[in-house]
Amino acid sequence: MSIPTQTHRRGSSARVLRIIGGAWRGRRLRFPDAPAIRPTPDRIRETLFNWLAPTVAGARCLDLFAGSGALGLEALSRGAAHVTFVERDRGAARAIETCLAQWDRDQRRDWRIVSADAADFLGAPGRPFDLIFLDPPFASGMLPAVAAQLERGGWLTAAAHIYLECPAAEQPAVPANWAHAREKRSGQVGYHLYSRHRGIAAE
Repeated sequence: MSIPTQTHRRGSSARVLRIIGGAWRGRRLRFPDAPAIRPTPDRIRETLFNWLAPTVAGARCLDLFAGSGALGLEALSRGAAHVTFVERDRGAARAIETCLAQWDRDQRRDWRIVSADAADFLGAPGRPFDLIFLDPPFASGMLPAVAAQLERGGWLTAAAHIYLECPAAEQPAVPANWAHAREKRSGQVGYHLYSRHRGIAAE
């Protein structure tokens, strides 16, 4: 994801990540040395994809605020049917595209990279996704509005899973029909997994 200041910056000296599992396991991901990129660390991604193990293969995924692209790349490595990466920083978006061009020469997985603001992207018509990675800038206050856009804009399948990160001291403000499935804390970061239920009215 992208962040506007160094206040919540993590991994500032590490511009290389590794893929934890799947076909690309062990591959190194290089991304721009930009202070605005705050990648999800290896240990959190490992926990997340253990949670998601039964659901990733064959899923259509949206990596919103993609940043380094690590979450979407991990999903592709583990058999996701499609990943759309949305990242407003053009340099970061190009780095994801370069990585995929190198890694995906033979398999030709289904992926798309969009260099755009997340809110603008969600304002256009789209096809629903099964799995959403949602990691907006902590200081931006965007999470409630973006979550509402996802729910009301038809971006989620009936039983979609939504992963999000936020400051550990905060409880995320999300639609009422997102059921809280899992959560953990790593330092100042809280990370959460939700599952969507149609039987509960969204607010």
